[in-house]
Amino acid sequence: MRKIFLLLLLCTTICSAQQPADLCRPVQLSCEYLINPLGVDSPYPRLRWKIQDERPGAIQQAYRIWVGTDSVSVAQGVGNRWNPGKMKSHDQWLRYQGTALDPFTTYFWSVEVWDKDGVKSEPATPARFETGMITKSNWRGAWITDTRDEDLKPAPYFRKSFTSKGHIKSARVYVAVAGLYELYLNGQRVGDHQLDPMYTRFDRRNLYVTYDVTSLLEDGKNAIGVLLGNGWYNHQSTAVWYFHQAPWRARPKFCLDLRLTYEDGSEEVVYSDRDWKTTLSPVVFNSIYTAEHYDARQEISGWDQPDFDDTKWKNAELTPAPSQHMVSQVMHPIRHTAEITPKSVRKVNDRHYIFDLGRNIAGVTRLQVSGEAGAIVRVTHAEVLGKDGLLDLSNIDLHYRPTDDSDPFQTDIYTLSGNGEEVFMPRFNYKGFQYVAVESDRPLQLDKNSLTGMVMHSDVPPVGNITSSNPTLNKIWEAANSSYLANLFGYPTDCPQREKNGWTGDAHIASETGLYNFDGITIYEKWLADHRDEQQANGILPAIIPTSGWGYQWANGPDWTSTIAIIPWNIYLFYGDNSLLSACYYNIRDYVDHITDISSGDLTDWGLGDWVPVKSKSPVEFTSSLYYYVDVSILAEAARLFGKTEDQKKYQALADQIAQALNDKYLDRSTGIYGSGLQTELSAALHWGIVPAELREKVAARLAERVEADKQHIDVGLLGTKTILNALSENGYADLAYRVASRSAFPSWGWWIVNGATTLSENWDLEAGSDISRNHIMFGEISAWYYKALGGIKPDPAMPGFKHILLEPHFVVGLDQFEASHDGPYGTILSSWQRNGEVITYRVTIPPNSQASWRVKAREVIKEGQSFAEDAADATATELIIPLEAGTHVFSIR
Repeated sequence: MRKIFLLLLLCTTICSAQQPADLCRPVQLSCEYLINPLGVDSPYPRLRWKIQDERPGAIQQAYRIWVGTDSVSVAQGVGNRWNPGKMKSHDQWLRYQGTALDPFTTYFWSVEVWDKDGVKSEPATPARFETGMITKSNWRGAWITDTRDEDLKPAPYFRKSFTSKGHIKSARVYVAVAGLYELYLNGQRVGDHQLDPMYTRFDRRNLYVTYDVTSLLEDGKNAIGVLLGNGWYNHQSTAVWYFHQAPWRARPKFCLDLRLTYEDGSEEVVYSDRDWKTTLSPVVFNSIYTAEHYDARQEISGWDQPDFDDTKWKNAELTPAPSQHMVSQVMHPIRHTAEITPKSVRKVNDRHYIFDLGRNIAGVTRLQVSGEAGAIVRVTHAEVLGKDGLLDLSNIDLHYRPTDDSDPFQTDIYTLSGNGEEVFMPRFNYKGFQYVAVESDRPLQLDKNSLTGMVMHSDVPPVGNITSSNPTLNKIWEAANSSYLANLFGYPTDCPQREKNGWTGDAHIASETGLYNFDGITIYEKWLADHRDEQQANGILPAIIPTSGWGYQWANGPDWTSTIAIIPWNIYLFYGDNSLLSACYYNIRDYVDHITDISSGDLTDWGLGDWVPVKSKSPVEFTSSLYYYVDVSILAEAARLFGKTEDQKKYQALADQIAQALNDKYLDRSTGIYGSGLQTELSAALHWGIVPAELREKVAARLAERVEADKQHIDVGLLGTKTILNALSENGYADLAYRVASRSAFPSWGWWIVNGATTLSENWDLEAGSDISRNHIMFGEISAWYYKALGGIKPDPAMPGFKHILLEPHFVVGLDQFEASHDGPYGTILSSWQRNGEVITYRVTIPPNSQASWRVKAREVIKEGQSFAEDAADATATELIIPLEAGTHVFSIR
């Protein structure tokens, strides 16, 4: 009779004799989730570290942190601004609580820790952070522009010459812009950020950026230059969202301080005022939504150099501040992150070439071209080709409402200067595309090296990785990552071409995918501040954020705008940091109260529902009420965390009422079916936790039956993609979930891949007549599911930030190898398994100062170092929970 063996090789924990490299030491110090940031405005910045300790069971028993303004003293363990002494704690982050921080000051800090044996580590290599303005009153510059004509198309140049008064020791630029900008000093562009500053509700909050420009300045004559772009501030293109009628719309403007510190300790500030000179630039048109037009014949050589003659330029104009709230942009910036050489180029004729990048990206193209002065080159970007082999923009231009033909969609227009080889790359725009058509009014000679795809997105560090023996799975994960990044530009978007809008529903569905794969907290914290700016007094939020005013009347029910609760909660789970949840607490409460006010009987039909389903759509009342329940539940839990006892009681009771109302109306207790028994109805009820405990097994069985009836294919929309795979794998049907996830026939994620997709689509049907962007993140939850179900890596709400890891990997039939890793607040978590015949080898790494619980089902009792056999015909599977300490462990399962 067949035997089932489970060998627990816990004693094979990777452990070698202790060497100096194995000792505990603090590493990766950060402030506000950035390495050595500039321009910190927070009076109580968050300081974080990890510990490096490869010994089994590594923990931090205590720590000592110190902060000072003298780097030498801090390196010696002394901090003159904060030194609270030894603190017995496992925490690896805290808020600065020393004396009030001064503006424009560099602070150094370090930390030492006590390990599991009570031995003190060496201090960490000191880190630093530098404060910014702190308060608005520290600004010296005035807001300036070149004209009040918001319809003037050419972008303006600004310049200022100045002479330093001595040898410059250090220099910082602080620049706030309504619109976009590029900054220059003595002919050199400052920094590598793109599309700065990030998009906000400009009439309520403006971001400024800080640069260390010491190396770009000279003793003596200097010049500072600014080129302004429109961005979302002055939207000159017309589309259905009315950004051309935004309440903040005006000609771009900026405010700038250049602070110089000399070797003798004296300081000087060069700042924006009416003395700055301005003229129009060769950027003759720019739109964040459509494209950029550039006339190289109008270039002004040396415009940003000290000796340039600007006597024919006019003086800048003073202009009102766009808002009274200027805050530092302390977040990961947008950058050019990769360069792509085209996969192929096809010559249609000597004036028309088509390039194929081989993958769908968000970004711009860099064109190298030679030709006659005045020759006009049009560079059009598209996701697909038509049947005639030419570019087809019909899937992405349907919401564009041009007033004439001067601003073609996703089409840059470049006029050559005739001065040899010329290089053009847009500054104030990005697009979504795979194919590029280069057309000219005169013959051109182009090849593959004439055009380069420049990938752009918020440059968030990757923190996750997936590999498996299933190539389609791997490609889906890569496509999900590509779509996530292509829709991250200082805020999460739906698509990088047709809209570029911060659709709330897409973002909360994809938030776990984002957080498992990327260190995105700085983007989410900024975007939730945008939420707080947009929320009305009655608690209502718009469907897209930021917004010109569109979205307060449609698409903004709880199934979409639950971002205000779900994302802060997920940030808390992934980082163990409740700051965002705290900042949004009253906004969540106001939002929940608004839903309550407009609802009756504890249910609401406010929302869009299961958007873009395969064929079946669940009732909007059901899905919207579920998200109402989710929001209220998060609010109740947040109230408990923050000691708001009355709120906790009130909202927990309300959550219970909503769940009861949903079950009373939609659940058939005799059959275990919700509503019509659709995949979304059943899976959402299970995933979001409204199913009575005694009925979970029955409801899960009905879900599995429904999926089998649908031939193991999905029949869900946006909301159902969040729940279908999770509900199956969390309720005993992981093998079925994997079969659904790994399908390559329509409808499935794999269907896109086998049809050549490198990003996720907006519609399951690639030939659909609408909703057919080829780069949408809204169906991207599958990437998070890989981590949660196949890797089994989940945060524990009781000990968030992966302080305690819930491990429940499913060794699904049909997959021979899988590995997931996630670099969390305490270090890298690895969950890896390999099937060899009937043996599964499971390898797991738990980072220092954290622990895990591995939940596994077996037909035997497991004891360390021993194996037990039970008769397969008689044995009953037992669910075991095995505690794991920090370190690497290897298990063999037969």
